[in-house]
Formats: sequence, C-alpha cells, structure tokens
Amino acid sequence: MKPHHPEGHRTEHIGWLRAAVLGANDGIVSTASLILGVAASNATTSQILVAGVAGLVAGAMSMAAGEYVSVSSQADTEGADLAKERSELASSPENEHEELAGIYVARGLEPSLAEEVASQLMKHDALAAHARDELGISETLTARPVQAAFASAGTFAVGAAMPLAMVLISPARVVIWVVAVTSLIFLGLLGGVGAQVGGAPVLRAAARVTFWGAMAMLLTWGIGALVGTAV
Repeated sequence: MKPHHPEGHRTEHIGWLRAAVLGANDGIVSTASLILGVAASNATTSQILVAGVAGLVAGAMSMAAGEYVSVSSQADTEGADLAKERSELASSPENEHEELAGIYVARGLEPSLAEEVASQLMKHDALAAHARDELGISETLTARPVQAAFASAGTFAVGAAMPLAMVLISPARVVIWVVAVTSLIFLGLLGGVGAQVGGAPVLRAAARVTFWGAMAMLLTWGIGALVGTAV
C-alpha cells in the first residue's frame, strides 16, 4: 500500500471562512452605510467619526455575540445527538451495526461488504463512524463557537475600519463619494478573495456583494438626506 498522501480540501475552511467573510462584509456595509446616512444629514466630520466608531464597536460585539450564540446552539445540538448515539451504542450495538451497514448498502455497497465495513469501522471507533455516516458530524465541519465569534468580530472591525479611514483622509465636501466608491471597491475585493479561498466563481461573488452593498448604502444615504432636510 502506498503511503497516505494528505490532501487539503476547501471544506476545512468553512467554519472560519463563513464567519470571517460575513464579518468583514457586514463591517464594510453597515459602517459605510451609517457614515453615508449621517453625512447626508449635514453632520460635521467629528459627528460622522463618532457615529462610525460607535457603529464599529457595537457591530463587532453584536457579531461576536450573534455568532457565538448561533454556533453554540449548533454545538449543543451536535452534543445531544452524540450523547444519544453513545447511549444507543451501549444498549443495542447489534441494531446500530445493522443501521450502519444499511447506510452503506444505500450508498451502493454489496450487503456482505457493507456488513464487513460496518464491523471494521465500529471496531475502530463506533461513535465516530455513526457520527460521520449517520449524523453527518465530522471533525472538519463541527461547530466551534469561540472560533466563529472571534473571526466574525475581528473581521467586522477590520471591515468597518476601512470606510472610517476614508473619512479621516477625505475632504469634507467629497466624503460621501469617497466612502461610497472605496467601500464598493473593498466589497468587490472581499467577495473575490472569499470566492477564491472557497473555490467559487470570483466575478459572480464580487458582483453579488458589491450590488447588495450599493443598495444598502444608497438606501441609508437617502434616509439620512430626508431626515437632514426635515430637521
């Protein structure tokens, strides 16, 4: 038998990639939209910065809490399923063996081979075999709440810092245009990088996040302009 050749698969990145892309995308879109809405109401540069920084901090904490709670719920569900499976393996191993063999038959193995495969895998690690093939839980895709929370909060802050930096370096009279254009560029780049890492079509991903980012910023700018005019 040839030596095992380790392979890298893109699914290994799913946990942190999803949270990271979501965090950075939300950081850019929400902060840029907030800045444009406040700027459209004829606010001063200092007022825009205060609103932007407040949005960065609140948004990062919200993303971290939301990801942690969401992924923790997934982890709790996985834990409950594993506990149930562990109990069933202890009380009725024969039934669990037949159940696993049936899964392999459904996937195309001959019944005799399916029985042998189930026996070998359960002998090696019965819980892992059932977790993977019956429950769909694997080490690669298992829920990691803390990792998701930190990835989401950190990338949100990085994303939010980009439009804030544009406020600092832009003349007040063109801050809306500079923030809008550069944020759309950042979004396009983010969508392309995320697609590249995940193996998805780059142009389609970049166009998707840019379009929805533009819609969010346009709507918030319009509301800010209306409110600023009204008051």
